[in-house]
Amino acid sequence: MPADRPTMPPVRLHSDAELARDALSAPLFARAVRLARWAGEGTPVGAGGELLSDQLRVATELLGLDKEEDGPAYTAEAWQLALDTGLVDFTEDEEAEAAGGPSDEPSGTATAGEELAGLTSGSPQDVLDLWLSGLETVLADAAAPDLGDIVDQISEGGDLDLDAIDWNPEEEADFLDGVLGNLYVLTALGEGSPERPVPLPALAASMIVPDDMDEPTDDILEEVSDAMMRLDDQFRVLAPTGLLDYQPVDESLIEEVDGEGHIRESVDGVPSGLPEEEDVTRYGMVALTPLGVFAVRNRMLEAGVDAPLVGDLAGRGADVLLAALPHYPGPAAQAEAELWLARRTPPDAARELLAAARGDDADAPLRRLSCQQTLSLLGAEAAPALREVLDDLHLGGLARVWLAETGATDIPEPGEAMVFWLTIDTIAAQLAVGGESEELRGLVEGLVGQHSGFLDAAWRVDHPATAEVLEAMGRLHPDKKVAKEARKAAYKARSRG
Repeated sequence: MPADRPTMPPVRLHSDAELARDALSAPLFARAVRLARWAGEGTPVGAGGELLSDQLRVATELLGLDKEEDGPAYTAEAWQLALDTGLVDFTEDEEAEAAGGPSDEPSGTATAGEELAGLTSGSPQDVLDLWLSGLETVLADAAAPDLGDIVDQISEGGDLDLDAIDWNPEEEADFLDGVLGNLYVLTALGEGSPERPVPLPALAASMIVPDDMDEPTDDILEEVSDAMMRLDDQFRVLAPTGLLDYQPVDESLIEEVDGEGHIRESVDGVPSGLPEEEDVTRYGMVALTPLGVFAVRNRMLEAGVDAPLVGDLAGRGADVLLAALPHYPGPAAQAEAELWLARRTPPDAARELLAAARGDDADAPLRRLSCQQTLSLLGAEAAPALREVLDDLHLGGLARVWLAETGATDIPEPGEAMVFWLTIDTIAAQLAVGGESEELRGLVEGLVGQHSGFLDAAWRVDHPATAEVLEAMGRLHPDKKVAKEARKAAYKARSRG
């Protein structure tokens, strides 16, 4: 794998059958399918295949949208999707093509396309492929400029000038891809879901506000506000595809300035772009659906991004598993470990994990931590494998911990060297996981407080990370005298090496 290939956190996908059902029930796709069936063996249409006014009225009634103000527009969108995906085929009449003729006169015939039959006779993957094809056209529409801007420009007698309407198609598509990518990561990390949607201001800010900026400037806040309005328009277009759940921005928060919509400068004292918690839902809430996670992952894979699934490592070796788990979100790490263990007997799994956990390299403490966490999912059946390593300096300590936690008796007491080695190894792993956290600070204080001679003995521990751990203890311990002793111990450890 190329070193610069981006890697996403792993996700869990619904089954193809569940996703296909979601696709078929997505409002836009469901309407397109229904219109394709309605087209049947022949429906007169205009140039390019669009519905004539009479057909549009009938089709709108068929979809039950005739009572809605935007019903005809929704119907036209669904019909266009049916044309784009091959659910409907269009054949232009040769005579009408030659004559030109009025725009609301029949210019061709639309019929149910071959893809329609595939929805009932094909596999779930066939349904998903068709849905993905339609999604691409809607994504392109979502990233396109406002049609009114184009019409106004052309009506003024000019040629289409993308710069004049402030639209760069590549930048706009990249921006939308970036937003969907951020939503994907939040979903994978458990911080975004239909049950826990992401506030639109936070999502917009994640694309605009620099990571190293403590307080956004007025210019940045204005950019966030503009991005929110762009995303509000785009998400309204994308929501009917089933890609995402979206609660739009409250219309009362939008005001027209120079013919364009903007988030009001201040609403109940809330600054533009970054609302307070109690107001956040009014500014829009969004989450990828399970179908959306599938779609964004599919697009990432096509773009060369490494987007793993939970369960991908079930057939791999323990060395691969232990190297990957520290970088997985908590729930995904446990699910991955459970799926890996399910393919092996407890003793075999334990032996493989323990063998992979050995080593003196820089990543070894983290592997042993992952090993310990994975072993915790095994029952007493694995005990024989743990007893086999009781005399192993690298593994004997964690084996004793595991045996004690599973209720085993007659566990031999560890030697002092093993106790100190396990302590250094544990702190090294915690440093690798969370850095110099408050939790680790408490651990360090407790160790030194309970064992007055800890630092004097610790520098002698034959562990590759001894000096690094002692230096960190010097930074973490709040007592200046103890911190100084820790730094001296670190110096001794380096001198001894």
